[in-house]
Amino acid sequence: MQGFDNKYKDFPDFILKITQQIWEEKDVESIAKFYTDDIPVRSPFGITYGNKPVIEATYSTLKEFPNRQLLGEDVIWNGNDDNGYHSSHRILSKGTHLGDGSYGKPSGKDIYYRVIADCACKNNQVYDEWIVRDQGAMVRQLGYSPKDFAQKIIENEGGINKAKNLFDSKSDKKSNYKPISIKLNSVGEKYSNILKNIFLSEYHFKDYDRSSNIFWPGNKIGHGREDVMSLWNSLKNILSNIKFSIEHIGYLEEPNKNPKASIRWFLEGKHVNESKEYGKETNSNLFIMGINHAEFGDYGINREWVLFDEVAIWKQILMKGN
Repeated sequence: MQGFDNKYKDFPDFILKITQQIWEEKDVESIAKFYTDDIPVRSPFGITYGNKPVIEATYSTLKEFPNRQLLGEDVIWNGNDDNGYHSSHRILSKGTHLGDGSYGKPSGKDIYYRVIADCACKNNQVYDEWIVRDQGAMVRQLGYSPKDFAQKIIENEGGINKAKNLFDSKSDKKSNYKPISIKLNSVGEKYSNILKNIFLSEYHFKDYDRSSNIFWPGNKIGHGREDVMSLWNSLKNILSNIKFSIEHIGYLEEPNKNPKASIRWFLEGKHVNESKEYGKETNSNLFIMGINHAEFGDYGINREWVLFDEVAIWKQILMKGN
């Protein structure tokens, strides 16, 4: 790979090894080497610019979870030397809550949760990042509900009138990364169409294997089409006037391996229906950023990982519903 250190055998190796170096080897200052000085980092909670906020956030997380491990489950990647590379890195993160910080006084509890980070890279550096954490899983294991933790964030930020805005449709989405062309009938195109059908039509989940498994926020796991349908509808059915958009498609179709796709998406709509997950309707507009991975077998999707931040959704509900 042109511009990358030759100690990395390929692009996924670069992503996996710098993640381990930064977090598990605790070489936090190497972020200044691997992340550009002006990198935008986008999450459901907003945008930061530059590698300094990334360094500060990493130190803060390691203070709370000093034994944190980031187990790289998969890297779905595309790209070339001319246009740069894009990775969608799915991580199973585990650690023990041993330090004081944004998650409260140390509880000594062991937690695990997933993260997906989409990174655009060139010349041995990450220059654009989108990241979604399963914060709903995190806070539940620490003794909070997503609603209660969202309320705690608002209070810590000075109340509803002073609380920080989250990422939404008006936020900065500019990037120097040039997405790949999606081939007709590729697994990337197939998965994109499936997600559009879920939100924009009456969809019966026929593209999922009868024995499919879905990994949902809050560390929920579903088995079979009925569970898949139930989980997706638990999100879709709280909204009206739905706008669903695909923001990025990545995919891998390798010999002798199941094809895989990664998709970053936005969901917008009016919160009009009560649910056990998100409480009473508020008629407020909600914006949700998500990143998914899917693996396809002979009979359709056999495994799917869905990530969005339940705490970010609750923060919007609490801020807009008052």
